[in-house]
Amino acid sequence: MATRGELVQEFYSIGEVCALTELKPHVLRYWESQFKLLNPAKNRSGNRVYARREVELILLVKHLLYTEKYTIDGARQKLDEHRKGGTLRPAARAALEVQALESIERELAALTALLADDPSLPSR
Repeated sequence: MATRGELVQEFYSIGEVCALTELKPHVLRYWESQFKLLNPAKNRSGNRVYARREVELILLVKHLLYTEKYTIDGARQKLDEHRKGGTLRPAARAALEVQALESIERELAALTALLADDPSLPSR
């Protein structure tokens, strides 16, 4: 997840999780009500504090709902299957990898578009 020398956070605020997962806070709060595995702790101020494991689970839920097109009930059943089969963590890690690759692809497409529109670059 991080290269050598990078600082890896153990806990994230809801704003940080929204930035990492590209989801809105109300979506995260709704998912918490629908998926019992998503249960972030709250700090003294009452703000949600997400552990890395929960961020990975959020990405798995996002993958199941948005990419695999499961319903909430279907995603809940799939998570339960992974949990019972002992494959929840590997599935969550795989969803994290997919999210990272999709993010890189979007950034590369944006850079390609910028370079294609740059008149200072020689045309090919």
